[in-house]
Amino acid sequence: MAVAGGDERGTTERVLTLLGLLQQRQVWTGPELADRLGVTPRTVRRDVERLRTLGYPVHASQGVGGGYQLGPGQDLPPLLLDDEEAIATVVSLLAGAGGAVTGAGDAALRALTKLDRVLPTRLRHEVRALSGSVESFGGGRTPVDPEVLMTLARVCRDEVEAGFGYPSGSEVRRRRVEPYRLVASERRWYLLAYDLDRDDWRSFRVDRMTDVSARTWRFSPRPAPDAAPYVQEGVASRVYPHQARFLVHAPADTVRAQIPASAAVVRRRGSELCEVLSGAGSLDSVLMHVLLLGHDFEVLDPPELGRRCRALAERLLAAGAAIPPVPDTEES
Repeated sequence: MAVAGGDERGTTERVLTLLGLLQQRQVWTGPELADRLGVTPRTVRRDVERLRTLGYPVHASQGVGGGYQLGPGQDLPPLLLDDEEAIATVVSLLAGAGGAVTGAGDAALRALTKLDRVLPTRLRHEVRALSGSVESFGGGRTPVDPEVLMTLARVCRDEVEAGFGYPSGSEVRRRRVEPYRLVASERRWYLLAYDLDRDDWRSFRVDRMTDVSARTWRFSPRPAPDAAPYVQEGVASRVYPHQARFLVHAPADTVRAQIPASAAVVRRRGSELCEVLSGAGSLDSVLMHVLLLGHDFEVLDPPELGRRCRALAERLLAAGAAIPPVPDTEES
């Protein structure tokens, strides 16, 4: 019985190896496969039949250029991935998880979950770190160093303090944080973390980090804000010296299609209204951005923005008054 079991395991391993070979190249001849597997062409034919029984459409052709070829089938059979292919797949799925295509994010996360179930232990933890520590808003983003991304995902997962260099004015300072979540925006990756030196929550651009490392201190997670909304509000508003809120007389979906997610936070206020939170270097700038949307709106905050509205209106009226009216012309 032990010998039979060993033979069965040997056959299974050989068939899986055959499947991996067929996925690597367009066409293999029978002798080539036999040589790679260390078996006879007859055994290759039997193993090909085993794959067909399992649902893999392996085609065979005769003559010059002929051989065995793995073709498309009605159902998607399992794929064999080596370590590098698995990690590359995870990175691609993470990009899809923050994509702008409807439903793509959920599908990517489901695929990550399936990979997590079947990957070897040495890779499963990497997949869980990435899938469990990433949230998103917006669409495709600027690439970052995968090693940095992996390190940050691990510290989020393991609840271990992280350290990194980060620009502060004209210098780079070392930051100590309790990492919480990675957030993918339409343009960049961010880390939401509790800054231990500033005793407050902060969001950091991953592409600006240097010398990222995991520290030896573990921490107990403290109550945290919702990661993606918090980071989006910071990117669109808090990072600027002036912030403003508006009530816009248009559906939220309509306004979201007009404003990048990194430029404003749009909150639904019924079916025909929405609240827009944005920031800029000056109150006039943020006011003009909302004005150019082309919808009626009201200023909610700050109070001084109402005075800027009146001042801007007077300035526009004065500018228009300086232009002589164009006389009406009638066709002769």
